[in-house]
Amino acid sequence: MNAFLLVALGGALGSALRYAVSLALIGGAGFPLAVLTVNVVGSFLMGLSFAYVAERELGGLLLFFQVGLLGGFTTFSAFSLEVFALYEQGLLGQAALYVLLSVGLSVGALFAGVFLMRGVS
Repeated sequence: MNAFLLVALGGALGSALRYAVSLALIGGAGFPLAVLTVNVVGSFLMGLSFAYVAERELGGLLLFFQVGLLGGFTTFSAFSLEVFALYEQGLLGQAALYVLLSVGLSVGALFAGVFLMRGVS
């Protein structure tokens, strides 16, 4: 099966699952419990799949599950795997810098986008 189709199918399923979790966890008194849950569960599943495929050649299944399904469910799982890869290579400083820059710059970029659009309209 075409790699792009595998990723697209997995992504569609992952996005639908993320939406289902958000519907199931509505009403968290303002705390983003659904997003937290999706990020933690997705990262856990990414860890399981990373360890499982490390000793197997799964090609298309890897694209469907890790890139597609978990990518659609939460990109935080891919971020978490990249942090782990840096850690496993002994690049602790780079791992810490990556975490700080990713979170800080991403949140900052969101604020900038909101403020820019509010200033434009």
